[in-house]
Amino acid sequence: MIKLIVIVLFIVLVIGILMSVIRIVPQANAYVVERLGAYYATWHTGIHFLVPFLDRIANKVTLKEVVKDFEPQPVITKDNVTMMIDTVVYFQITDPKLYTYGVVNPINAIENLTATTLRNIIGDLELDETLTSRDIINTKMRSILDEATDPWGIKVSRVEVKNIIPPHDIQEAMEKQMRAERERRESILKAEGEKRSQVLKAEGQKEATILSAVAKKEAMIAEAEGKAKAMEAIYEAQARGIAMIKEANPTKEYMMLQGLKAYSELADGKATKLVVPTELQSLASFLTSAKEFTNLKSEEKE
Repeated sequence: MIKLIVIVLFIVLVIGILMSVIRIVPQANAYVVERLGAYYATWHTGIHFLVPFLDRIANKVTLKEVVKDFEPQPVITKDNVTMMIDTVVYFQITDPKLYTYGVVNPINAIENLTATTLRNIIGDLELDETLTSRDIINTKMRSILDEATDPWGIKVSRVEVKNIIPPHDIQEAMEKQMRAERERRESILKAEGEKRSQVLKAEGQKEATILSAVAKKEAMIAEAEGKAKAMEAIYEAQARGIAMIKEANPTKEYMMLQGLKAYSELADGKATKLVVPTELQSLASFLTSAKEFTNLKSEEKE
């Protein structure tokens, strides 16, 4: 029975020793190991063995990118305006050994370094430049912080100015300025709209006038062409009539009779002056003489 208890205790002791000396490092992590108080090695992902009573894990470091949002810091611009600015720093540990032994409390060190760097940069800018130069501020801060944190085994990848909070009176002045600017833009847009409307209206009237003139011109041309075609048709009909008469070879008396008919039609009109051809005059004399001769014969018979 005693031997069984000793065996069980021995097994438990062995298991305890194995558990104390075996270490498994997770993915994206690193362990800084010391032996007898001095730096010994940096363990990366996998299984490792720790020598009891000699080795110890001094620090467990994550190799992932860390995002740190720092509290707003008071800064003074070049034109003596005090404002509050908070920043967000993106960094990654590249050397666990330097991160462990390079500086005490690295996160606090980065925060203080960020605050002092931000004050130095904003001190060279005026208020308007500060509000419109975020990209410049971010770039300068990233460059300075990355260079300063190299001895600590830290790589600063990005720095972003999150909020810029000017004093209350400055905010009110900015709001008034923005309101005035919006009203000015609204007035300009309204004036441009009215101007554009008048231009479009004038262009519409101009186009309407041009279209009306073109339509009138086309109507007159069409009317003239119609009259020309009508006259052409009349002349062609007269020409065909003359040709037909010529082919029929009418007698002189027939022609004189037709002339007399035309003379009668002219006499029925409103003309105040008539020009009678010689042939018609001769015909008229002939008819008059014939009428007198007829009358004389009638009187003799009576």
